[in-house]
Amino acid sequence: MSRLLLLANPSASAFTGGLHRDIVTILSESHTVEPAWPRDPAESQSMATAASGGDFNTVVAMGGDGVVHHVANGLAGTGVTLGIIPAGTTNVVARLLGIASKPKQAAADLVRVSNPTEVPLTRLSTTGIDGVVKSRYSTFAAGVGMDADVVAVADRDPSKKSRFGSLHYARSAAGVVLNEYRSKEPDLCVTIEGERHHGVAVLVQLHHKYTYFGRVPLAVGNHEPGTLSVLVIERLPLKAVPRILVAASLGADLNKVAGCFAATNVSSVEIEAGEGALAQADGEALGQVRSLVASVQTDLLRVALRPSH
Repeated sequence: MSRLLLLANPSASAFTGGLHRDIVTILSESHTVEPAWPRDPAESQSMATAASGGDFNTVVAMGGDGVVHHVANGLAGTGVTLGIIPAGTTNVVARLLGIASKPKQAAADLVRVSNPTEVPLTRLSTTGIDGVVKSRYSTFAAGVGMDADVVAVADRDPSKKSRFGSLHYARSAAGVVLNEYRSKEPDLCVTIEGERHHGVAVLVQLHHKYTYFGRVPLAVGNHEPGTLSVLVIERLPLKAVPRILVAASLGADLNKVAGCFAATNVSSVEIEAGEGALAQADGEALGQVRSLVASVQTDLLRVALRPSH
């Protein structure tokens, strides 16, 4: 049987020791399973990269979007298949890819996969405030400015993030807008297909949705596969927040919301942040950046998706 590395995050909201044992049993029907326990996100990525240099055929991320993000970055371009067992609070990427929401069902589907599916990634090239250039991939979304500030605030209380999920993010977002953004002037310069725009926040969407608020999907735009949707929020007075959320939840044209510019079918976007702004990818903080360039990569990641997908 082929070898499978199971990387689990025991801090994930739905994780239990019993569930982990059940997942190992199910996956063992078709693979020789080797469980591993990364100590932090960076080790998840390094373990995934190391597995790709060995004789593992599949690396499974068991947890939320954070562990999936880091394992995907470790496997991008290696040809080793990524499996996903959703055990987090929101599990955005699993939902976007049609993976079963129940961990045991996701594992049962995974053992039946014979031909992995290539899925796109967003390549993010960032220049930090120290001038260091780094490359990273996001599996579903990236943001600079307000969106990333919300991630930073939410991350300050991991227990509430795990227990309350979207509600914790909503409270964090309300605090960020009230305290920092309702009167903030545009400080980001955004270049999309040669046109320049200015704003306080930029959201980059890879799939058909940007994220979820509980069960409600939020979309920046509706683009063709292999491209991106991009939302530039020019200003964010308090009254604009519900209008943006309603439009995003309905899949409406955000260009009709005052203070917003939305673009679809975008091949690449460049964001310049002057002295620096926070950035995030898949809800994982990337720190302060002076610039970020996002573009689509279509052939770097293979994912085990259920046959009906």
